[in-house]
Amino acid sequence: MTLTCVASSFSWAQKTLSNAEPEIFNLRVGAHADKTRLVLDMDRKIDITPFYLLDPYRLVLDMPKVRFKINSTGLVRPVGDVSGYRFGLFDTNTSRVVVDLSKPMVIKKLFQLSGVSNSSTRLVIDLKSVSKSVFQTKSAASIQKRQKKRTPNTFSEANLTSNYSSKKKVDKKIIIIDPGHGGVDPGAIGRAGTYEKNLVLSTAQVFKSVIEKDRGYKVVLTRTRDQFLPLRKRISRSKLLNADLFISIHADSISNSAVRGATIYTLSETASDKEAAQLAERENKVDIISGMDLSEETKEVTNILIDLAQRETMNQSAKFAGLLVPELRKVIKTHRRPHKFAGFAVLKAPDVPSILLEMGYLSNLNDERLLKTDGFKKRLAASIKRGLDKYFDPN
Repeated sequence: MTLTCVASSFSWAQKTLSNAEPEIFNLRVGAHADKTRLVLDMDRKIDITPFYLLDPYRLVLDMPKVRFKINSTGLVRPVGDVSGYRFGLFDTNTSRVVVDLSKPMVIKKLFQLSGVSNSSTRLVIDLKSVSKSVFQTKSAASIQKRQKKRTPNTFSEANLTSNYSSKKKVDKKIIIIDPGHGGVDPGAIGRAGTYEKNLVLSTAQVFKSVIEKDRGYKVVLTRTRDQFLPLRKRISRSKLLNADLFISIHADSISNSAVRGATIYTLSETASDKEAAQLAERENKVDIISGMDLSEETKEVTNILIDLAQRETMNQSAKFAGLLVPELRKVIKTHRRPHKFAGFAVLKAPDVPSILLEMGYLSNLNDERLLKTDGFKKRLAASIKRGLDKYFDPN
């Protein structure tokens, strides 16, 4: 798959309101005979950098960190040639709106209008249809310009090692808890409206609290707020900290609302069943969902995502999964096949045993209600802790 982007920048002087972050309180889409129109209502003028991504077609709007006060994510049904949209925090300094396009389109006109009050601004973006070749030509011509304007992500090895002691300095087992999704990538949305990204973050915080009551463990979360984190950085955090174990937690959603229960996945080239293969395929596309431009990645980074883990690491992952299953069964209904195998990119750190825990199905109302309760989160955390104890100290 080839991902290509095009960029230009539209900058405006920002109003002097306060030190508070700008706010976007509405986003709507309208279909017209000669265009598709996007409108963003904001409390002030902000810098916007739009660019385009191919396969699938997307318009991406990058901006300084803002507060989204929009009531919902996405569209109930397509409007014109826009099939959906997502928004959220992309990195520490950047918020992002990703607009899914059903065909290649570029910005025909971009302008601002005064809103209903003196303290609001309306950003209007008109999109026009173009051929795929035109889209690609514009991409090639302006990719360099966008890269110069990018705000670097604050993730770095220095940031990590300054915040956490290494295994060599403290005699603790380092456990990475990875709350899936985040920011512009909401993950699954439950029948009652629960967002997977929010649920797994709150659950990860409970896991950390419960597990660290034992001073033999240090728990590090890959994200501590509603922020998007690329797959490669989830993997990198475990490697930089010399982690002993990596646990990615999720809550899936499928079309059959009767299905419920927890499942543990470990890495394999061959999926254990069709459902495992489909889930891995969806999860491995989260960077695309967020509007990532993987054409900028180095060969080495790409290899992290696609190379198989070392055989011993895979064996250790499966060992931990086998020890954890009976502990999970004490507190939650599990899938009839509780341990499955699939090619999850997030599990491909070559030297850190890793599992992906699907705690339940947000498409099932019983699971959704249970997963939201603090009592259940603590019981689930306790079962994880017992599994860790059995894995690290078999005696």
